[in-house]
Order: sequence, then C-alpha cells, then structure tokens
Amino acid sequence: MRISICIFLLILVIQHTAAQEYKYLVHLKDKNNSGFSLSNPSAFLSEKSIQRRSKQHIAIDSTDLPINRSYVDSIATLPDVRVLNKSKWFNQVLISISDTNTIQQFLSFSFVISTEPVNNRNVLKKENRVSVNQQSMMPNTSSIASGNRTGTASQDAYNYGNSLSQIHIHHGEYLHNLGFHGEGMTIAVLDDGFKNYLDNPAFDSVRLDHRILGTYDYVNGKTSVSEEDQHGANCFSIIASNVPGTLIGTAPAASFWLFKTEDVFSESPVEEQNWIAAAEFADSAGVDLITTSLGYDYFDDPVYDIHYPERNGHSSLITLAANRAVSKGIIVTASQGNSGGETSEKKYVICPADGDSVFAVGAVDINNQIAGFSSWGPNASGQIKPDGVSVGLGTFVMGPDGTPHAGNGTSYANPNLAGLITCLWQAFPEFVLHDILSAVRQSSNMFSSPDDRFGFGLPDFEKAYQILAGKRLEGFNQILGDDWIRAFPVPFHQGFQIILRPAVTGLASVQLLDVTGKIIKKQTVSITANQLQLVEFTSTSTMATGAYYIRYMDTNHSKTIQLLKN
Repeated sequence: MRISICIFLLILVIQHTAAQEYKYLVHLKDKNNSGFSLSNPSAFLSEKSIQRRSKQHIAIDSTDLPINRSYVDSIATLPDVRVLNKSKWFNQVLISISDTNTIQQFLSFSFVISTEPVNNRNVLKKENRVSVNQQSMMPNTSSIASGNRTGTASQDAYNYGNSLSQIHIHHGEYLHNLGFHGEGMTIAVLDDGFKNYLDNPAFDSVRLDHRILGTYDYVNGKTSVSEEDQHGANCFSIIASNVPGTLIGTAPAASFWLFKTEDVFSESPVEEQNWIAAAEFADSAGVDLITTSLGYDYFDDPVYDIHYPERNGHSSLITLAANRAVSKGIIVTASQGNSGGETSEKKYVICPADGDSVFAVGAVDINNQIAGFSSWGPNASGQIKPDGVSVGLGTFVMGPDGTPHAGNGTSYANPNLAGLITCLWQAFPEFVLHDILSAVRQSSNMFSSPDDRFGFGLPDFEKAYQILAGKRLEGFNQILGDDWIRAFPVPFHQGFQIILRPAVTGLASVQLLDVTGKIIKKQTVSITANQLQLVEFTSTSTMATGAYYIRYMDTNHSKTIQLLKN
C-alpha cells in the first residue's frame, strides 16, 4: 500500500511538472458599462452582505461592483488563455497560458493597464505542506489537555472532552453557557482542503443542520473540497466539532463556507489571488468572519519573496485583500506564523497576519507559555503583532479518520480564537467589528504591557463580555433616556432594533405593523424586570418607505410607537 501511494504521488508530480502553465494577473482600467450600479446593490451583494454594511455604516462603493464581463470574455477569446478567477476589489483577472509570447496580445486591449507574472518558473515545493502548517502531530493523551479549571463540567453547556483546556484558558465556556454558540453567525474558512469532512463524525451536526452553506476549490476550479489535504479540516474541527465528551468546537452552532485556496504542490503569488477571490465571494455572501490558517513570506521562486520590510501591514497582495475585507465589515483572523525559532528576518509575522486591520494569532500551550515556533512581532511598521494568543501547542483537532489528535501550529491557535470571537459578536450584534476586537484586546492579560511574542496576550472572553456589556448599558441608557422602550435607528432601512427596560418578568410580544394595522413581523421574547434588552428586526429593505408601528405587549403593559423607513 505504501509503495502504491508513493507511485501515485510521483505520477501527480510528474504530471504537474509536464503541464507547467504560466500565470499572470491582468490589471484592468475601469468597470465602465459593467451592467451594474451602486444604486442596485442587491444585484451583486446578498441581503446579508448589505445588512452587514448598513449596520456598521459602511458605504457600498466602486470596489463592490463586479468586473466588466465583456472584458473578461475578450481576454478568454485569445488562444491559449484560461481565465482562472478574478478580483473586483482590485479589478484584475488571473489567467493561465502555456506560451509567454501570448502575453503581448493583452496589451492590445484598450481596457488593459498592465500584466504581472505571478508564477513563471517551473519550481515545485520541496515538501508537500501548506504555508502555515502544523509543526507535528502528538499522541492522543489526556495529560495534554489537563489544564487548571474551577467549577465542574456538569455546569457547562457542553461536555468538552479534549477541548476543555483550549476553551477554558479563554473562559470560552462562559459565552457558551450564556447561550452563545455561533447561532446566526457565518464564518468562511480559507485553507488547503477539508479531507473527509463529508464523512467525519465531528461535522455531523453542521452537516445535518445544513450549516455548510457551500464549498469551492479555487486551486482546481471545482466545487468539492473533501478530497484534498486535511489541514483545513483540522482547523475547521477546532471551530465546528460537536462530539460531546470528545471534541467541541469554539463556535459549534455557526454556519460555514469552506474554500480551498492553497496549492500544496507549489508556493506562488497565485495562491494570494486565489485567497482574494474566495474572500470576495465570502463578502458578497454575507459572512461575518474570515479565518485563515495560511500565510505567505517566501516563495518557490525567490523573485516573489515578501521580505520583512514589506510585511508592514499594507503592502503584500494578500494583506491588502485582508484589510479590504475588514473595510467591508468582516472580522479577519490569521495565523501569526510558525518560524519563531529562526534567527533571521524569517522569524517575523507573515502575510496576511501583518495586516493593519487583521487580528493575528500567536501560539501558546495550555499553561500560557509561548510556543517556540510562534513567529515574532511587530510588523515592519511597528504595529503590535500578534493581536492575541491561543492554544497552538498540543491543540486537539479531529483527524480525517474521526479520532482526536493533538497537534501544533499557529494554524490551530487561530481557529480556536476565531470561534470565540464569533460567539462574542453574536452576543453583541449592535456593535461594529472594531468594538468587538477592541474588547478582546482589552480583556487580554498583557494589554497594558504587550511584547513581541505574546502581543496583547491571552484574551479572556468573560472579561470581554463584561466590557461590552458595560458599553451596551451606557449606550442603551443614552438612547432610552427617561423612556422604557425606543426603536433605533429612526428612520431605518436595512433593519432596526428595539431597546426596552420591561417592568415585569415573563414573555412579551413585539410586533411590526404597517399603517393599516397589518402585522408584518412579530417576535415573542423572554423579558426580565428592570433589565435592558434588545430585540432585533432584520431583512426590512424590501419594505416600502413610509410610516410603521411597533406594538409591545406583556402581561401588564402595552405600548405602540411609530417609526419611519427611508
């Protein structure tokens, strides 16, 4: 069996070498006559994507408009050209050719600014590995996950099993026990493949609940991602697993998009463009968070290397894209890198974790001791990196055979923290991403004295929750004033929220009515006397402009308030 596998892999490498293609980015001048308009964003963005922007007061701009399809079609008509993917954020197309002489023909198009090679040498990786890889796998032993813990597991919403220490180190169970497990939140996982995720029992819940919203392999241009490397599946399991007593993820009730962008057979800027294409789709689909345990610094062809001075938070292609995703209202978390043991510039944070707006995650063990392989900060602009640390030494994952194993890498620290950040945002949907990440940093044990290994240190999600709860209370009190129920914003467009301070405990009905008294939407909510509460109404963009009413009723009180839609 071992010999057969080796022969098969050798054939794959030979075929890959024989079919070497040259890849270029074609940069386009404009988006004129694309057929899309900023006045009709629903033609190119999902309702959830539009709502995310609206809630965070983010304008829809020209970077959101799709590329002019006729430009892409014209490029595709040239002989020997394959269009692989494209980027609307940067108005560029990734193409493949077998003869570099073909590239001269692109410049004859009036809509083409320039072309840029991104993979022009027949060089393959010396190892079959991903860009941010697990350092090693460790035996499945309960001693690795012992940790220190107050209280009893019976008090928790989940029987965490092997996950206990890597979640408890952040007091992540505090969020889960309050009922925040990722419900209603959407995460995109960008990695190298999700081997056997369709059969792995760790993902039974997410599959049966239809919370895997879609998949795509940007390396091979196909929808299936279950056949490739297991690294992505390992990372996915840290967030999404739900096997009581064995492994529980940090956001096991979230929904997911799974994208393969990393080619394990090569290392080139092509993978940066693959990542961009996936991130853009994730944005348009309405994800709340992108997590990526990939990173780039040195390539098979040294001409493309991203040296430390360029890891300044805003230079590399993938870092620019990650920052752009954040500008669209998406939290982006990324692995800090696994080269902390190097003595040269190789030891520093990789891309896109270096990003100005990206939350970079370094690795520690369950006793909060830094992992020697965890890459150093700051980025080349002096910005503190990592932004936080999590368990990346002895992290439990669910292997493709459905059994838990412990492994090492900032690859694993990153999803562990990403899932908890998702649950925190679920708990405070009225806040923008910068509020959420600020609370995470402030909750960390080294916030007042960050350094180049731990960054701001180990986040505590019980503290982060309390920080945001305080901000919520302050904001709600300002909005309510002397009243006990208010709607905001008024006028509204994509959605609105009702703040109330009820006088009784029990159940209440909150109804949205039109001017004729017809009920458009209604919710039944649990209320607690003298406690501030939030009721959210979404997906209202299709409602006509004009006056509407909110009717509130509990056992002792009723009130109707007017609001306007623009």
